Amino acid sequence: MSKILLGVLLGGVLGFFDGLTSLFTPAVKPMLMTILMGSTFKGLIAGVLIGIFARKVDSLPWGVLFGLIIAALVSLPFALGADPATGKVYFWEIMIPGSLVGLIVGYATQKYGIRPAAKA
Repeated sequence: MSKILLGVLLGGVLGFFDGLTSLFTPAVKPMLMTILMGSTFKGLIAGVLIGIFARKVDSLPWGVLFGLIIAALVSLPFALGADPATGKVYFWEIMIPGSLVGLIVGYATQKYGIRPAAKA
């Protein structure tokens, strides 16, 4: 599987599971569907960017670091927003799982993604 496709698929799936971590915060349960859609979208966007990077740069350490940074940057706007009902900011509850998604996708795209064949 190509590095970009692997990044998109893995980012989307892990993004969905990232959203499921909101079940550990009972105050946000009424917003579960919105959180799941947003987290999946974040994972897809991060997966595309990480996959493109993995295709250009063939380095496991750089891929993992890039994945971590990109996922943290994609998660940051959501982490800075306050819950409309309570006004509470769930910064670490969003940043930690979101960054872990990027870390895993960065590792997987470098380790298991296939580079396109060189043109002759």
